[in-house]
Amino acid sequence: MTSKLRWIPALGAFFVLTVALAACGGGLPGNSVATVDNQTIKRSTFDHWMQIAAVSAAGQQNPSATTPPKVTVPDAPTFANCIATKKKTATKPAKGQPQPTDAQFKQQCQTEYEGLKTQVLSFLIRSTWLDNEAKSMKINVPDKDVQKQIDAAKKQAFPKPSDFQNFLTKQGLTEADVFYQQRSQLLEQKITQKVTKGKDTVTAAQIQAYYDKNKQRFATPERRDLRIVLTKDQAKAAQAKKALDSGQSWTTVAKKYSIDQASKGQGGKLVGVAKGQQEQALDAAVFAAPKGKITGPIKTQFGWYVFSVTKITPAQQQSVDQAKASIKQILSSSNQQKALQTFGKDYRNRWKGKTDCRKGYVTDDCKNAPKKAATTTGSTTAAPSGQGTTTTGP
Repeated sequence: MTSKLRWIPALGAFFVLTVALAACGGGLPGNSVATVDNQTIKRSTFDHWMQIAAVSAAGQQNPSATTPPKVTVPDAPTFANCIATKKKTATKPAKGQPQPTDAQFKQQCQTEYEGLKTQVLSFLIRSTWLDNEAKSMKINVPDKDVQKQIDAAKKQAFPKPSDFQNFLTKQGLTEADVFYQQRSQLLEQKITQKVTKGKDTVTAAQIQAYYDKNKQRFATPERRDLRIVLTKDQAKAAQAKKALDSGQSWTTVAKKYSIDQASKGQGGKLVGVAKGQQEQALDAAVFAAPKGKITGPIKTQFGWYVFSVTKITPAQQQSVDQAKASIKQILSSSNQQKALQTFGKDYRNRWKGKTDCRKGYVTDDCKNAPKKAATTTGSTTAAPSGQGTTTTGP
């Protein structure tokens, strides 16, 4: 599937604020796993997406499978069926190695279950946050806009309608599930656009100040093209220089004498060398040498060099006018990132404070999550991200 249609990990990969808030987890409706500002996340919804997550995880482990895997969610808390399945499908241990115990199989089942559970709860809770935040910001995403994006992605990724249906089957998804995911992504985009609107304004004074502080970023250093011959000892280098002085070509001399495999087949050419890129002794000699003079032998830790500078490209400095467009882009992006970071910290605190989770379904997104030990490195905060990337906005 293309990036336009994503499954749980993409929508569930939100940033986590490391400061947890404490509260009780009582008072939830009997059919719920969590509530967000009195909006219920039902156990049936949780179970549905747990199955999707399990099917997709199995598909990722065997992406070449042509038929959908037969997958069930590990049966917590006993994991009896999961243990039995693992015992039945486990590969025979190598000679001399013990057979895994039921306790070891149970630990595997529990780890798989907890991973899926955290992933699904994060997805459902944060999708609910997005929905509620959009309402509070008076942001609306019409169903026709959601369907339009889905149709465009289907057309791009699936040549035939049956291909899309096969994809849904393999992922354990329904069209309603895809619609739900896509709507969350559009809400996220709309929130980001509203938060960053007008934050891309940059003044001429700001551009000048950035240029003055970062002038070296808009400079290109002097570069030199070289012909070189590298030998193991001074005597060989002297012979190579004598041959060059007598009129033999660099191609002939490099092929005969040079031990530098990268350049000898190119007639000793090194192109676009900037100061500081070569070994210190060679670097100093190269940038002190006049153009066209055969110089050396120069002793270095790698051997003895004979070289000639064939071209000098002078250093250049962009003016503020020449750098204006790139500076404006840098500052605009920075301003937008700051706006998103400020919004994101408030966003997470607000909605986490309104999220109550049933015992056994508590994640870091719940207000009744256990407190974490304070760290000295500080927290990274961000607005909701549904793209599965290290963005700092919704």
